[in-house]
Amino acid sequence: MTMKKGYKDLLAEANSRIQAITPQEALALHGDPDVVFVDIRDPRELARDGMIPDAFPATRGMLEFWVDPESPYHKPIFASGKRFVFYCASGWRSALATDTVQGMGLENVCHLEGGFKAWKEAGLPVATVEKKGD
Repeated sequence: MTMKKGYKDLLAEANSRIQAITPQEALALHGDPDVVFVDIRDPRELARDGMIPDAFPATRGMLEFWVDPESPYHKPIFASGKRFVFYCASGWRSALATDTVQGMGLENVCHLEGGFKAWKEAGLPVATVEKKGD
């Protein structure tokens, strides 16, 4: 069975519509009170690998519900008017997520090219995450 549109097509389309920033560009934004780093990885990934310090964890599966002010699951941080830098492990999920929330009307959003892996490989700061009980 062949997919009508595979993940490579979805990524190419998303990347044509969104802004990607390098780890160095992201580092320049890190710590700015008007910028929120959003980690969309699974909680198990956060516990295993750590995260960018002070990032807001928002699992990919709930993201649209957290962003939409009409949703009962809305998180006020997404209505803050701040700039958002989305990231995942390697930049694929965050590219799709950035494209989706941008299409929903969230403005001033970009994603970290190469994801958390690129951030770590650049030797940038990593915070450990407490593993929650099962």
